[in-house]
Amino acid sequence: MIIITSPPEYFSGQLTVPGDKSITHRALMLGAISRGVTEIKGFLDAEDCRATINCLRLLGVKINVRDNRLLIEGRGMNLKKASKVLDAGNSGTTARLILGILAGQDFETTISGDLSLQKRPMKRIVEPLQSMGALFNGESDRLPITIKGGKLAPLNYKTPRASAQIKSAILLAALYAEGVTTVEEPYQSRNHTELMLAQFGANISVKERLVTLEGLPALKGRPVRVPGDISAAAFLMVAAALVPDSEVLLKDVGINPARRGVIDVLFQMGAHIEIQQERQWGSEPVADILIRGGSSLKGVEISGAMIPRLIDEIPALAVLAAVAEGKTVIRDADELRVKESDRISDLAGQLKKLGVNITETDDGMDIEGKAGLKGADVESCGDHRLAMALAVAGLAAEGETAVHGAEIINVSFPGFMPALRSLIIK
Repeated sequence: MIIITSPPEYFSGQLTVPGDKSITHRALMLGAISRGVTEIKGFLDAEDCRATINCLRLLGVKINVRDNRLLIEGRGMNLKKASKVLDAGNSGTTARLILGILAGQDFETTISGDLSLQKRPMKRIVEPLQSMGALFNGESDRLPITIKGGKLAPLNYKTPRASAQIKSAILLAALYAEGVTTVEEPYQSRNHTELMLAQFGANISVKERLVTLEGLPALKGRPVRVPGDISAAAFLMVAAALVPDSEVLLKDVGINPARRGVIDVLFQMGAHIEIQQERQWGSEPVADILIRGGSSLKGVEISGAMIPRLIDEIPALAVLAAVAEGKTVIRDADELRVKESDRISDLAGQLKKLGVNITETDDGMDIEGKAGLKGADVESCGDHRLAMALAVAGLAAEGETAVHGAEIINVSFPGFMPALRSLIIK
């Protein structure tokens, strides 16, 4: 699929973005290993989350879809041995988090994924799970991986990087370990797992970067209302910020402090943003976000503790940096190299085609602003976030921009282009 964008005359409207991908995955998994029914409203119906649903169904979990709700009949802590290999598709969250649950099951399971996911590192998950007592056969840094679960021991673990997937896999495994497990991060990563574990009845405490969990809880199914995904909203926020005279209202967006780094950076860059109607959906903060275009934007430095709070939004912010005044410096983001693509190298290469003055570094990029963007043919590189970023860049580029391989967007934001086009008034 090819999508084509060009500068709009006017950009305005109101949208509700799809449900949060991270929260949907976690609600599915915790619902599966709880007692009773978990109802998930506003879940993300996208390929990544369908991969989690399919894997859980193979493990004996009954999951029904009714209207915009998922109903999960939890099996308690013990799942059923799958009759075939679990396929995580393109979803790193599915593969890594479900390994944590499989570590506590008394059977052997093989999990794999598509060619892109098979290139992504898994040892960061495997090593702590091995320390807890899980057994792995063969190559353990790439999918496919075969895991034999069983009786686990608690663990005190310092993660080498701030990663919600490492932390969450360990915490899910810790549910099956008698005793107390602790996980400490160098910086706080997104905390949806901790919040939801408490909601489902786990004995968990959080003190800054240290999480403590007591094993063998009696988890109970709960209703979960999923807020709009701020990672999806980021591309629409950037689009509105870079188009003069635009005004876009995004409804019901999750603004969890561990995820709202993109909002904070947009404020720093000088974008006009208003956070309206702040409220709570369960343990997650939610708000409406109003963005107006035409502000004078400036380059910023993004590094350190800010990176885990916006790692998935860097492609969108790089586009805004290209039209801002001055230089934007991104550091400490080497994790981008092992995402669905090498997001540092591939993003730099594709933005250069549009006329962006961008230089990649080992752990980030330097972007000289005020580029005169020109439309071009660009590639998604098999990465949904790159595809959306390039489509948004086309709104600021002279002439037409064609993004090839854009069907990959369906893994996280089905309907992205209709949503974007609904805001364009010619």
